[in-house]
Amino acid sequence: MISILRKEIRSFLSSLIAIIVIVVFLIANGLFLWVFKETNILDQGYANIDPLFELAPILFIFLISAITMRSFSEEKKNGTFETLTTKPVTDLSIILGKYFAGLIIVVFSILPTLIYYYTVDRLAFPAGNVDTGAMWGSYMGLLMLSAGYVSIGMFASVITDNQIVSFIVSMFLCFFFYSIFEYLSSFDFLKNSEFYIEWLGINHHYRNISRGIVDTRDIIYFLSLIVFFIWLTKIIFNSRKW
Repeated sequence: MISILRKEIRSFLSSLIAIIVIVVFLIANGLFLWVFKETNILDQGYANIDPLFELAPILFIFLISAITMRSFSEEKKNGTFETLTTKPVTDLSIILGKYFAGLIIVVFSILPTLIYYYTVDRLAFPAGNVDTGAMWGSYMGLLMLSAGYVSIGMFASVITDNQIVSFIVSMFLCFFFYSIFEYLSSFDFLKNSEFYIEWLGINHHYRNISRGIVDTRDIIYFLSLIVFFIWLTKIIFNSRKW
């Protein structure tokens, strides 16, 4: 698994498109947080970086879909998929190696945003008057969200040999699991089941963790989501033997 992980990280970082994707993501975050009037931290008058965590779930749909779209689809397109499967490692090790490589790259993309926290911490009056606990809770929520999105992106990549198709399918599935259940719960005829329908969506659990509420039910939800899509990925991956 470690060899697959290293190979994936090296391959990703050697790609110009990959670097462009991360740079565009960071620039977009910076514009939303410091330039655009509707989400500008300076205009809000509060020492927090909440806009980052409000925007991240949508921006991450694009970022993570772009990171994971080549995981398996590129192997199929280049004809190296069969070579990959002949390596002396189990199918699950290959999948987990690619999964953790994608997650590590996402974490590297998140790390530069810590400078936003430091900047707000220095701008606060008095300096340091920032709710650090809530901030770290929000980053934990962002990490769990990323882990879920990466598992979805892996599944989207293994079902096709076209990176663009993988990118689109990944975005659709991430958006579906993030927002569609909250939208469905707004229908009057489903009002009695509103809580249970919202509970099925990523947004409900992401909001809970981002508020600093570390509930085991939210952690179990994200772990279940990750396991579910990795299991689906393994099923499709194993289908080559049929």
